[in-house]
Amino acid sequence: MKIKVISRDPAEYTRSTKGDIHKVATNLDPKLHPLEAPREFQRALNAVKLERVFAKPFVAGLDGHQDGVFSIATNPKRLSWILSGACDGELRLWDLTTKKCLHTSVLHSGFVNGVCCTPDGSTAITVGRDKCIRMLSLDRYFGRSDSNVEVEPTKILSNTFFTGVDHHRSQDIFATSGGVVELWSKHRDTPQASFSWGADTVTTVKFNPVETNIFATAADDRNIALYDCRVATPIRKVIMKMRTNAICWNPMEAFNFTAANEDSNLYTFDMRRLEQAKVVHKDHVSAVLDVDYSPTGKSFVSGAYDKSIRIFSYNGGHSNEIYHTKRMQRIFCVKWSLDAKYLLSGSDEMNIRLWKAEASKRLETLSARQRSAQRYADSLKTRFKHHPAVKRIARHRHVPKEIYRAKQEKRTMEDSKKRKAANIRKTPSKKQKSPIAFTNERTTNILEEVE
Repeated sequence: MKIKVISRDPAEYTRSTKGDIHKVATNLDPKLHPLEAPREFQRALNAVKLERVFAKPFVAGLDGHQDGVFSIATNPKRLSWILSGACDGELRLWDLTTKKCLHTSVLHSGFVNGVCCTPDGSTAITVGRDKCIRMLSLDRYFGRSDSNVEVEPTKILSNTFFTGVDHHRSQDIFATSGGVVELWSKHRDTPQASFSWGADTVTTVKFNPVETNIFATAADDRNIALYDCRVATPIRKVIMKMRTNAICWNPMEAFNFTAANEDSNLYTFDMRRLEQAKVVHKDHVSAVLDVDYSPTGKSFVSGAYDKSIRIFSYNGGHSNEIYHTKRMQRIFCVKWSLDAKYLLSGSDEMNIRLWKAEASKRLETLSARQRSAQRYADSLKTRFKHHPAVKRIARHRHVPKEIYRAKQEKRTMEDSKKRKAANIRKTPSKKQKSPIAFTNERTTNILEEVE
């Protein structure tokens, strides 16, 4: 006679610790769970509500500057180090883990218009309108120097003023912008090469982190130009309707860069096709002053004259997040940390603010159960993200009254223009020779491409 015996492994129902919950066997057959979808929808709704409740992005403020913070740079060899330059010529080295200033020195007699680090992180390079390039050694703070005596920063005098600086990804050269674009080496006091295309001031310069020999510039005559440091002639340029204030390359897509414009929009271009923008990023209501990409290349942060910081997806037309405070003034510079977890902003009221890249993310170390619950909540929000109730809560953001009113006024003006054009198309006048064509937003603000 055969006897069937039920055998179970104790590991399937025994708790690993006393504090652990009891394991319960569940049958995942959908016929046994007819209310699974409504139940998961309610969980998704609760998850997105809790996400907005716990969205507190501000982490810390770094005080110490005596004037507005005009430029920020990260150190490629130290994750927690940042450099900040102020409008009074002061440069500070900060440690974000302790929120303390490690070094302070006045290097320029005016604005610190640009600051960057060498690839090995040992030297900080700053430029200003006083026609000086200053190079500060950071070996003392790395522990590479035997002496604790402060080393005097190297000084290079030029014939023209400077508005920006950026270092090559691997080679020992850096580019400066100003009256002309110049390539320098820290071992020489004269430029290795000089580039110019037009007569106006070049306001910013940025090296491509992937195609490292290519760099982009923006000038006061509203053009964005591309150069190759291996040849003596420029590659091409595009002329916009309004001036571009800042440029940043996508670190994961070699051909794409984003430009921050005076018309309150950001434009993502493919450098092979500059006749139209790939994406137009909207939502700011005033001039965009700076932009910086995440190390992952999936999103970027922008700071504007409207006293707000916005986070955009690299291919999204509208922002995913907005950060603001009552005391924060015009945003001069923004920077993404090298671990893609934090944002830095420098503003007109002398503060550097540290923000979370994900507003509701917890900073402490999570247990295995907490990580599992977080993954489940994220999957529920992704599953029901297009449901109107979930979408409304996820997209809602409180904004300052000034921004809310300016955005309403801007939307009213845009709707009025569209309505007027539509009415003219319906009932054209006899004097009108040709019908009004439909406009493409990706080409409206671009005048021409020049090669």
